[in-house]
Amino acid sequence: MKILNIIRRSTLGAVAVAAMTFGVAAQGETLRVGMECTYAPFNFKKADGTLDGYDVDVAKGVAEILGADLEFVCQKWDGMIPALLANKFDLVVASMSITDSRLEKMDFSAPYRISVGRLVGKKDAGLNLFDADGNPIADNFDGLKIGMGRATTYASWFKAKLPGANVVYYDSSEAMYLDLVNGRTDMIMTNPMKAFLKFLSKDDGAGFEFVSPQIDETEFFGIGVGIGLRKDNDELRNRLNAAVLELTKNGSLEKYALKYFPFAIHNEGWEG
Repeated sequence: MKILNIIRRSTLGAVAVAAMTFGVAAQGETLRVGMECTYAPFNFKKADGTLDGYDVDVAKGVAEILGADLEFVCQKWDGMIPALLANKFDLVVASMSITDSRLEKMDFSAPYRISVGRLVGKKDAGLNLFDADGNPIADNFDGLKIGMGRATTYASWFKAKLPGANVVYYDSSEAMYLDLVNGRTDMIMTNPMKAFLKFLSKDDGAGFEFVSPQIDETEFFGIGVGIGLRKDNDELRNRLNAAVLELTKNGSLEKYALKYFPFAIHNEGWEG
């Protein structure tokens, strides 16, 4: 799998790369970073118009290590990869999972966040959707309407595992949650971290809960979320890998996560 190459090149010699590359940013280097700017708590605009979120913190932390300035570019999700390839920005720091299908078009740094999915539905609905091994029971999805974001890893997982399911695609998480509350869908599939903060911990989510185990199949969700960049840019990728490793080892990734979650959202094993 192409994902294995990400693991190998982000761990082999990373410390040596860090020593050689942290100080080699070109004078006045500016890295243009693409993100949605609407995906709280990962990347979003505050009331004053400034960007905040875990992805934003990671981008700033990496830039500080590299000695580079940042220019953020807001981009809709379904156009994120085409915009990167069209040179509208240099990096994608937008909670984008590292998957083999994406590696056909672009490259990634080492991961800086885990990537998983989970279903959210009504409490006490008596749903029996997965067997003891965590595999979906296709027949038990009959008659259920499931909402999820368009062009996401969740959509890819459903197409492969439950091709006959009744899936509704959304362009915004707000519309997706609204339809769930109003009963226009029976459940949604989304990031459990975001679901907890944005919905389950709020009044609107009081009657809902996770109705599936954590789904983290590498084939669909990859090894985690990484910084995306165009192919054939090994020098920049190596610098990014070294910076991500430094943020992991010095505790910065955990500090960033605790601003938004009651737990870290990276794999401690990534420290090497």
